[in-house]
Amino acid sequence: MGRPAYLRLAVLCAALAVGAAVQAQSVALSGMMGGKALLLVDGKPPKSVAPGETHLGVKVISVAADEALVEINGKRATLRLGESPVSVKGKSSGNKIVLVADSQGHFIGPGRINGQSMQFVVDTGATVVSLGMNDADRMGINYKNGEPVRMSTANGNSNGWRIRLSSVRIGDVELSGVEAVVTPSSMPYVLLGNSFLTQFQMTRINDQMVLERRY
Repeated sequence: MGRPAYLRLAVLCAALAVGAAVQAQSVALSGMMGGKALLLVDGKPPKSVAPGETHLGVKVISVAADEALVEINGKRATLRLGESPVSVKGKSSGNKIVLVADSQGHFIGPGRINGQSMQFVVDTGATVVSLGMNDADRMGINYKNGEPVRMSTANGNSNGWRIRLSSVRIGDVELSGVEAVVTPSSMPYVLLGNSFLTQFQMTRINDQMVLERRY
């Protein structure tokens, strides 16, 4: 015997809801409202979501003063006010990185160097990964044992150090032995240069940059 019409309709609606949830592409934290996170999913209007609630496939686990811990496709991520959206396109295979452009067109995202959290910005004009001395000191990198190099910057010439980072990780993708330079000036982001980028095929799709490993 076939299902009643109302039951078939309910099943269809549930299937559509699940389909919509897994199609979410990016999520950002646009504000806080009491004990709720104001989520911006796929550019749709902000929605206040309390811990334990789910909006368009994004479940809020907990909230703090300026950040929210969310779960997307079974994986957890921390959203912070003022940071670029986090890509939530499916589960990573360990071979692909998806970065979403900010309002100025820069591809910025969180990652790790030698296991420690950093913010990266893609810079295809940089020969190698570049980080400031302050970040290197914070991570305990003994960069002064590296190769001294002469660098040309917007403020003139300066001395830096060429090193190899034990690991650079973005999402589920990690590379080992990545060449980098440490600059004497502080930098708001780590420049994700070609010593990392050339290991990937880069594709620009609207406001997303997709990096797929070549090897």
